[in-house]
Amino acid sequence: MTAVMHVLPYLVAAWVFLAGCYGLATSRNLIHAVGCLSVCQAATYVLLLGVGYRKDATAPVFSDIRPGSRPVVDPVVQALTLTDVVVGATVTALLLALVVQIAKRHGTVDPDELSELRG
Repeated sequence: MTAVMHVLPYLVAAWVFLAGCYGLATSRNLIHAVGCLSVCQAATYVLLLGVGYRKDATAPVFSDIRPGSRPVVDPVVQALTLTDVVVGATVTALLLALVVQIAKRHGTVDPDELSELRG
């Protein structure tokens, strides 16, 4: 049972990533594609939190405990997750702004109807 619990966050991250990739590959709407890309990005949050998890660990704040007396979670992984959230929100906002400009210029958000963008 414990082996499954160690692998579970990685399986969840892989499932969320694959669900986002499937949605991205089958999307017929640019807004839906941006949402699916955000789902793919959310898989990295689960992966980073799975990497940084330690059983019976506390937050890395040493104001009330002696260093080394209790296990703590890795603060670097928490900082990377927070940075990942900020970068993901920024990328999503930028892509949605581009979709709005495409909709204004071409009158559609269907990628198949955007013949001017073909190479």
